[in-house]
Amino acid sequence: MKITVLGAAGNAGSRVVIEALSRGHEVTAVVRKLRGSNNLPAGVRILTGDAGNVEDVATMSAGQDVVISAIRPAPDNKSETVANTNALMDGLTQTGVRLLIVGGAATLTVPGTRGKTVMEDSNFLPVSARHIGKASAEQLEACLAETRVDWAYLSPAAHFAPGERTGNYRLGADELLLDAEGNSTISMEDAAVALVDEAERPKHHRTRFTAAY
Repeated sequence: MKITVLGAAGNAGSRVVIEALSRGHEVTAVVRKLRGSNNLPAGVRILTGDAGNVEDVATMSAGQDVVISAIRPAPDNKSETVANTNALMDGLTQTGVRLLIVGGAATLTVPGTRGKTVMEDSNFLPVSARHIGKASAEQLEACLAETRVDWAYLSPAAHFAPGERTGNYRLGADELLLDAEGNSTISMEDAAVALVDEAERPKHHRTRFTAAY
């Protein structure tokens, strides 16, 4: 497959690049500035581009099988999230390429709380980080309104950080997945496994899914 990864130099994006390359896919890594590509592995095609620019998105996605977006706005500019998502949709409408988005867990409901979301539960999202949760909630809302593009939105587990690749994970829909101890976690490496699995064998279309241990 031909896979374009946006935000390829970031924590989540770089792991998607590595996972896709390890399976023999032809990977295009998109970064905003070339100096951000220093840590990308050999064998990847590197492009500079802006996911918030519709024409850049159309150019970067032309001829590809799937685009995986792992972009993150600057910490002080979460308002970029929805604007970038809309630009992605507008650009991909021109090329017809499928989109997978690494989103957030904020709107997943917490089991046993009568519908309380992660964003409302300080056990999973500190109050100080709720502005980040709000941005991801708005991003998902923008996706749900989109009918032109074949998209899927990954809400990873509440604890989503670099770790080990085990190749194991569970899938869910709109409810936070908890382990036997009540924790919700997945490594960025195994989230990348879930994303590339979805790219290879699509199961989710214009919907959100979640992955956790």
